[in-house]
Amino acid sequence: MPKDAALLCKNADVTEPKRLSADDLLVLLAVGRSGRFVSAADELGLNHTTVSRRIAALEHSVGGRLLARSAAGWELTELGREALAAAEAVESAVRSLAGPAGSRVLEGVVRMSATDGFSAYIAAPAAAHVQRRHPKVSVEIVTATRRVTQQRAGLDVEVVVGEPQVHRAEVARLGDYRLGLYASRQYLADHGAPGSTADLAAHPLVYFIDSMLQVDDLDLARTFAPAMRESVTSTNVFVHVEATRAAAGLGLLPCFMADRHDDLVRVLRDDVGLLLSYWLVARAETLRRPEVRALVDAIQARMEDQRDVLLGSAV
Repeated sequence: MPKDAALLCKNADVTEPKRLSADDLLVLLAVGRSGRFVSAADELGLNHTTVSRRIAALEHSVGGRLLARSAAGWELTELGREALAAAEAVESAVRSLAGPAGSRVLEGVVRMSATDGFSAYIAAPAAAHVQRRHPKVSVEIVTATRRVTQQRAGLDVEVVVGEPQVHRAEVARLGDYRLGLYASRQYLADHGAPGSTADLAAHPLVYFIDSMLQVDDLDLARTFAPAMRESVTSTNVFVHVEATRAAAGLGLLPCFMADRHDDLVRVLRDDVGLLLSYWLVARAETLRRPEVRALVDAIQARMEDQRDVLLGSAV
């Protein structure tokens, strides 16, 4: 080949626009939502190596890094968030082929994290409602009582106690709930009921393990009676309820859990009533997924329906 012709071919290769792959964009969408290559691979029916190769090809096409490694997984870069918007447009176009928005079949896995009590009495019924309406949507609920995580890799939605301080995430207040002081009828028969907060020093407290409690609002909750000695303590609020029912002491319990049991009596109602709030945290791109939005809507509806129960004021 003549030298000039070879040079023209070389220049053509350099100036030829790089082609973006719609499939690669959808791979980025899966990784961006889950924060993990393995989760994205499972969702897409690919292997980890293929996902990695597709992301590398997409980064080569756009000329920059789309993902950055973090302690908890992969986070989108600024360029990655721009590419994700394009990926969502591709996904929307594909879904539009299924028919009008109201007739689309939702499917996929939604993973959320929440406290034990919220998971059982709010999230689980909400998830069941979503599943009845959308049988191809499955909801995974991870129970944890902790501060919000700054890196939400592997989670679509988090529900925490107290207003969270987060970066690059959407935050929404779900509603309030109340903690009250409870005792079993057997405990009151054996030890009598406290007449005032000053009497609480003579009674043991059933609550969280102080040294392992990560949530500031829950930690502040016991300041109403700092002199109370600990009885049975646990990281799980269901243990608090059952230990209180077993007459281990006075339990500082969510009203919406304790009021379900006829053998528990609320004491010092006018003196001990601590109002806390549930907050939802999720990435903006995650909330745009129809199956995630369906779960969030169901959770909000359940919170509204249970408002009086949560506040301990249900008749």
